[in-house]
Amino acid sequence: MSGTRAVDPGLLAELSEHRLTGLEKGLPASARGRTVAEFLAAGPRLSQFHTPLLALDASALDENLARMASWCAERGVGLAPHGKTTMAPALWDRQLRAGAWGITVANAPQLRVALRFGVPSVQLANELVDPSALAELADALRADPGLTVHTWVDSVDTVGAMDAALTSTGVERPLTVLVELGAPGGRTGARDADAAHAVAKAVNASPYLVLGGVCGYEGALAHDRSPDALEAVRRYLRELAELHTALREGGRYEVDVAVVTAGGSSFFDEVTDALAPLAGPDTLVLLRSGAYLIHDDGFYSGISPFARSSPFHSAMHAWARVLSRPEPGLALLDVGKRDVPFDEGLPRPQLVADDLGAPTTPLAGEVTAVNDQHAFVRLGPDTPLRVGQVVRLGLSHPCTAFDKWRWIPVLSRDGDGEDPLVVDLVRTYF
Repeated sequence: MSGTRAVDPGLLAELSEHRLTGLEKGLPASARGRTVAEFLAAGPRLSQFHTPLLALDASALDENLARMASWCAERGVGLAPHGKTTMAPALWDRQLRAGAWGITVANAPQLRVALRFGVPSVQLANELVDPSALAELADALRADPGLTVHTWVDSVDTVGAMDAALTSTGVERPLTVLVELGAPGGRTGARDADAAHAVAKAVNASPYLVLGGVCGYEGALAHDRSPDALEAVRRYLRELAELHTALREGGRYEVDVAVVTAGGSSFFDEVTDALAPLAGPDTLVLLRSGAYLIHDDGFYSGISPFARSSPFHSAMHAWARVLSRPEPGLALLDVGKRDVPFDEGLPRPQLVADDLGAPTTPLAGEVTAVNDQHAFVRLGPDTPLRVGQVVRLGLSHPCTAFDKWRWIPVLSRDGDGEDPLVVDLVRTYF
């Protein structure tokens, strides 16, 4: 599949021709008035940028991308990486070109971005009942016979709401939906097999929908890899597999190839063990792992299936400048909640340098709190951290890092010393 799918190249080219204003967070004043292509052609270096700054590592992106694509191909499962992690069409394009079946999104605005950039296959991993959004989707399907979009349904009421919204849209191509299986106390999803079968029956009776598979999210059931957590995940996946088998054998599917999809970034090994045996001429098993491309130095670095063997590499780091040393053992940095994630762990000091692009040395310390624009770093009494120096921070949870930035530089070591070359600017659409 490698190279057969991609984002619309014309629209990606338009991003290169976007003219920068010089007001973009983190970008230098020298970007003002230049297109992205012109700015990059000038060979900018990390040292020219401002703090606070989120930056990506080119080699880590390459390695993570190839590792996940190879892992899925070896096991016979497809990959529809969750686009909400980055909301960056240029990165989606790389994932598609590496063999991904399509891109997953989480809501109607994200679906609009995916459709606007010509993603050929999209899974909306959520219920879609907004009438305006459904009308837009129906129009997109009408305009592009090659477009594939799957949405989720978890109740008879969901099916009824979709039917009511689609009645006046002039649907020419029925929408393909997947029955979502949930769990008591979980998030969305039919709470048991009986409820899921009732949803399937309602879809079969709909004039606007066709039943295309089953879906779910095991990550809502566990937040670590303890034995009890893994057993909860495995039990749920067995139930999802049983639901698929029952619907297929009962003749409920209305497509030639049904989809069975699960798999966030924490338990995709368990999902593959449980669901890959279902794959065949009439069944496509899709993982939706999204964090693998960026990874992190926090939550995912500990829970990823690869954490104990050959881990992914964190492709994102933040740089922040020391603003104040108001008392011994405390430093204040110019980075806060508006710049870095904090929901799955606070940033971690890693390196210190006299300035961006200068030689670095390891830094021991702990971020104990973040305000809107400040980070509190506790240090040993003899740590010689000075006002004006810059600190590289390891981050946790890429999904809540990218949403704080519109343009993110990609850094590459090119052999010319410490100061990395900026080889790309990634545009996000949150």
